[in-house]
Amino acid sequence: MAVFTKINSKDIKKIENIFNLGSINQVKGIKKGIENTNYIVKFNSTKFVLTIFEKRVKTKDLPFFMKLMSGLSNLKINCPRPIKTKKNSYLFNIKKKKACLVSFLQGNDKKNLTPKDCYILGKNIAILHRASKKLNLHRKNSLDVKSWSKLNKKIDKRINKLSKNLKNIIEENIYNIEKNWPKNLPKGVIHADLFIDNIFFFRKKFYGFIDFYFSSTDFYAYELATCINAICFKKKKSQYFLDLNKSSNLLKGYQKIRKLNSSEKNNFNILCKGSALRYLLTRSYDFLNTPKTALIKVKDPKEYFKKLIFHNSLYDFKNYIK
Repeated sequence: MAVFTKINSKDIKKIENIFNLGSINQVKGIKKGIENTNYIVKFNSTKFVLTIFEKRVKTKDLPFFMKLMSGLSNLKINCPRPIKTKKNSYLFNIKKKKACLVSFLQGNDKKNLTPKDCYILGKNIAILHRASKKLNLHRKNSLDVKSWSKLNKKIDKRINKLSKNLKNIIEENIYNIEKNWPKNLPKGVIHADLFIDNIFFFRKKFYGFIDFYFSSTDFYAYELATCINAICFKKKKSQYFLDLNKSSNLLKGYQKIRKLNSSEKNNFNILCKGSALRYLLTRSYDFLNTPKTALIKVKDPKEYFKKLIFHNSLYDFKNYIK
């Protein structure tokens, strides 16, 4: 989440007229994230989140995201629920851009998850996968392994300022990961961006998921690889190391609901490498291209470079469990 598009009193009045929710008495920008513009909007005493979709999100994908969040909400998955307009649509226009209004999820992210939190999170990721399978939805992952070479072409040698020879190292890893990427693992609709700020806790307990705008059809195990990269590493003197207590509990919790098969386990290391590379690429692109005027904190690509190097030192699923 972030603020790229600013709205004024005229826009606020327009939003009031689009919905049957009363008057807007509070609008506050949300700085977290890097993809879309987001505001907390309060109609009378009820909070919602207004999302204005920016250029990386394709208009043709928006109905998928709306159907997914609505369907998951109906299946008792705690996530933002899209709100329909007076015209019975989830989507509307603001500043010549598509936008939506979704329910405000209680709670907030927890900066440091415990191993027990990771176990519960793993269970809930499996429950999410089981629920999404019932919705019969499909969307190609626009940031899958086949997209990485194209994205890399948009990253020039200025990125070497972050680390010597980084551009060449990225290209070598793209080649090796593409060559070894699995083809036939169990798949379905995944969240695809389960970072700590998209995982909400309320009263110290897991509560739900937010920000489904990367959701797509991909390997279930790739979701776990992304989550391990996002929450199961610890930093020591600028280096990143896997916290086996956290990764073990995440994987055990997931398998309490859905067992990983032998192919998923055999390919788990390459999935972790691929997930680290994907975020290294997108963060590198954003590092070089995010406007200085945007109200946003650009995330450091070096974190995922170091995590990729760490995964390159591992070989087996057993390296991720105790």
